[in-house]
Amino acid sequence: VQLQASGGGLVQPGGFLRLSCAASGSVFASNPMGWYRQAPGNQRELVAVMFGDSPNYADSVKGRFTISRDNAKNTVYLQMNSLKPEDKAVYYCYYAEPTSFGRRAYWGQGTLVTVSS
Repeated sequence: VQLQASGGGLVQPGGFLRLSCAASGSVFASNPMGWYRQAPGNQRELVAVMFGDSPNYADSVKGRFTISRDNAKNTVYLQMNSLKPEDKAVYYCYYAEPTSFGRRAYWGQGTLVTVSS
């Protein structure tokens, strides 16, 4: 599975951005797909992931970010509204598949989101 993310950039506080991630390869709608982020000096953290049809959000983005998934295109989107400076991070697309030993994760190349005036 390969993941290609796009849509990052510079935005002012209160602004919005939309991230996209297209998956290629053996992709199944039932497997989780979504977004993590990593700010400098911090660990990578979950932002929003679709588990089947169910979204799961970090508390810090609830009410501001919306994840959606187009299974026909194997693409996941992250609509980010009311962006805050603390949302600045590299955002990574994520996809996982079950294996005999647990879940195998795939990561995109990362796209930088900067929130600054």
